[in-house]
Amino acid sequence: MLFRVVPGSPVPLGEQIAACVRGAIAKGTAAPGERLPPAREVAESLGVNVHTVLRGYQRLRDEGLLELRRGRGAVITARPGIADQARLTESVYALITQARELGLTDAEFLLTVNNCLAGRPG
Repeated sequence: MLFRVVPGSPVPLGEQIAACVRGAIAKGTAAPGERLPPAREVAESLGVNVHTVLRGYQRLRDEGLLELRRGRGAVITARPGIADQARLTESVYALITQARELGLTDAEFLLTVNNCLAGRPG
């Protein structure tokens, strides 16, 4: 799996690492049950702290995309629909980025989403 980060980006490095894995799952280049490289190995290859990689892996675990097990490492969750979930999560992050570029606060963004869910115009 290929990991790329942009150190000067406003996106935290841990999130960039999570986005690499999320994208690979969404595209099908990383399969359910596949083991990710050890955090220490990824950190060394990217020139970042191992805790940064672990934060990215933990975010993916919180999203339900990874299982973290001692001695076994990080494994992509083996359940139906995992690629669809990864694609949806990527889309949500893209919307958040767009909202921030437009200057919306989190509260304004959430209000817009809630209005759309309720069938009311933005």
